[in-house]
Amino acid sequence: MSSSGKGAPLLSLRDINTHYGPIHILQGVNLEVYPGELICLLGGNASGKSTTLKTILGIVKPTSGVVEFNGEAIHMRPTGYRVERGMAVVPENRRIFGTMSVLENLQMGAYLRRDHHLIEEDMERVMSLFPRLKERLHQMGGTLSGGEQQMLAMGRALMSRPKLLLMDEPSMGLAPILVESNFEIIKQVNEQGTTIFMVEQNANMALSIADRGYVVQTGRIVLADDAKNLLDNEQLRKAYLGR
Repeated sequence: MSSSGKGAPLLSLRDINTHYGPIHILQGVNLEVYPGELICLLGGNASGKSTTLKTILGIVKPTSGVVEFNGEAIHMRPTGYRVERGMAVVPENRRIFGTMSVLENLQMGAYLRRDHHLIEEDMERVMSLFPRLKERLHQMGGTLSGGEQQMLAMGRALMSRPKLLLMDEPSMGLAPILVESNFEIIKQVNEQGTTIFMVEQNANMALSIADRGYVVQTGRIVLADDAKNLLDNEQLRKAYLGR
């Protein structure tokens, strides 16, 4: 549901440099996400993907550069502030609350909200997206399968009614058949109006549902294009698609 080029970006990173001690991790990273888009950030291990995500979330502070969200410079703001402003994350390896029920996990997603009359509506939406969760509402999160935990992590994030949904390696640790259904749901969530920024190693899968993609290599953005063009890009195919 691309709206690229229309109006202002919802998220922009401008000339971001990040260091871990003396090590220069992100080097002049620029990227933009427009409202309604599904954007993927691709790269191998230690390419700078997760540091980019942590910089967007405020877990890592950039040495220089600007992070803007919804028209506001937020690079000096703490993570909690960004979440209150409308960011939600589906972390790598799910990180759901194992000793809480599915329902309690979902309710945790809405704990910052004041619009209580709309929470019920969003609960209905999550149930229709993930009928499996509806069947397991009172089951402990820790007893769910990997695929179900991924659904729960997504459902929990959606319960905050985010302006921007950040996803960290949604395909990681899932069986191939689950990866496909998982990405179908991600696409559906985006088509219902949620802007998504996804960090992913599975380039083929991510580009099959994304509007645009960025490729990061040793802390620099080396490619940025429409998803379709990236799928056909010789350089990318050699590096990431193993063809």
